[in-house]
Amino acid sequence: MQIGSLHAATDLAPGKVRNGAAVNPLAPVAAESKKGTEAVSRASSSLRSGLTSWDQQLNRELADAQQAMDFLERSASHLESLKSDISAKIAGRQVSDAQVSGKLRQFANAWRQRHASSGGSLDAQLDYSSPAPASQRFSIRGLNMRTLQSGDKETLTLSIGGAGQPLRSVSVDPELSEEAIIQRFEHALSPANIGVSKGDAGALVFSVPETSWPATRDTFAIKGDGIRFPTGQLNRVRTEAVPAAVEPDAWQAQDVQALRQTLQQVIQALDRIKQSREVVSRALAEAASRVDRARPMDDAAGAATLAQGFASAADQPGYQIFSSTVAALLGISRDRVLSLLALGPR
Repeated sequence: MQIGSLHAATDLAPGKVRNGAAVNPLAPVAAESKKGTEAVSRASSSLRSGLTSWDQQLNRELADAQQAMDFLERSASHLESLKSDISAKIAGRQVSDAQVSGKLRQFANAWRQRHASSGGSLDAQLDYSSPAPASQRFSIRGLNMRTLQSGDKETLTLSIGGAGQPLRSVSVDPELSEEAIIQRFEHALSPANIGVSKGDAGALVFSVPETSWPATRDTFAIKGDGIRFPTGQLNRVRTEAVPAAVEPDAWQAQDVQALRQTLQQVIQALDRIKQSREVVSRALAEAASRVDRARPMDDAAGAATLAQGFASAADQPGYQIFSSTVAALLGISRDRVLSLLALGPR
């Protein structure tokens, strides 16, 4: 979704017709998304005033935020409906097992499409990230502050990506502070696009783009000096992914006890979605504010800067630049260009 199509994106808001079917989520869902929708409308209005800058990053951020908000709103609507049915069934009202099971499967299928539906901007914990892609966080057994700050010095050799990829080395010194240890791992792993931070109970938490997670998970190997990790050959390590915020595949509905447990998980998922929507709404508002601050350029230097930026972006082939260029040039005819050139310098 590009800047030129922002106005159309507002038609995805709850209460409109989507895929030929009327969507009628509960009022609180629509009310909480109002700020996000207003932000999109303000951005669209400002952009229709004319091309003031060539900002592909802003374009990407707006598109990501819109997709993320739409996914969160649809998820909240599904969960509200599911919560209502489960509550009614627990209370003994006429709700069939098939109806509840069907809605559980429907939401689980939608959740599995989270990455694609959100444009890759929502991770498994529903943390929003743009323009950087959503990431998968994980830990490695044995890499925590307790083991790294005890024993003797050791050089760890890390391999990510399998054969042919460069090896990375980290010198572990128990006398180092926690911050210094994290910095050493970050320095070694940043070329592999892996971030490092400190997690609960002193564990090292690694993060990698979701699209790179399967390869990272299946190829991460470490060789040590025989202190914390065996010496000799590289040994595959067990990577443990941080659990997802919502795990609908584990929800059950076979009896009242299972329904009660699922209801609690649905309520927790709704709370997490609400928090994520607030973050995305702020991102939309910030992007709209940046659009509002843009003004048409009326000086030669500004026009030259715009032209140079446009030309640089156009040198990079791909669908993104093609669709952005088409949207930007809509309505600019050959006659209009010739009439402007005919004015000449004054």
